[in-house]
Amino acid sequence: MTERMMYRAGIELLIDPQSRQINVYIGKQLSKSYPVGVGKATTPTPAGNYQVVNKVTHPGGILGTRWLGLNIPGGNYGIHGTSNPSSIGKLVSAGCIRMYNENVEELFPMIPVGTPVEIKAVPGYNQKGSIVTSSPGSGPPLDHSSYLVQPGDSLWKIAKKYQISLEELLAVNNIGDPHMLEVGQIINLPNL
Repeated sequence: MTERMMYRAGIELLIDPQSRQINVYIGKQLSKSYPVGVGKATTPTPAGNYQVVNKVTHPGGILGTRWLGLNIPGGNYGIHGTSNPSSIGKLVSAGCIRMYNENVEELFPMIPVGTPVEIKAVPGYNQKGSIVTSSPGSGPPLDHSSYLVQPGDSLWKIAKKYQISLEELLAVNNIGDPHMLEVGQIINLPNL
């Protein structure tokens, strides 16, 4: 089947760096979701609305087996495979969106140049990756509904500190494995 035959009208991609998922919508209906690795706190994946501008098979090296380039200003960002599959589900990249090679190979033929891509903003981060804080005279203080993971933190410690059950913390943050926690990750804190 050619790429043109596999293309479906109305396809859009939504990337959620917080849940580390890429969602494929066809005609506004969720068709498929894949786990991804995204930018670390110091080099976050830039939020915004973009488009796929180029496609490359076998880009090589850390880019895995496929590359979908995005028109993000100020850099060379894309959705790509990886030579390090253990990085999927983590905050590890310089801003790109990493996928398992088999997943990006499945997605690649469905995505034509021009496909819209929305990257959701991560609450509590500005575009430079810093935690947004208020200063005197800058408006109301933050409600502290999110927490930036620090070295030595665990979900158990965070839950205890904020008197939240571990199960509730896992559910609110869409985390399946309580051991999957990265320094720089933002954790939503319910009922605060």
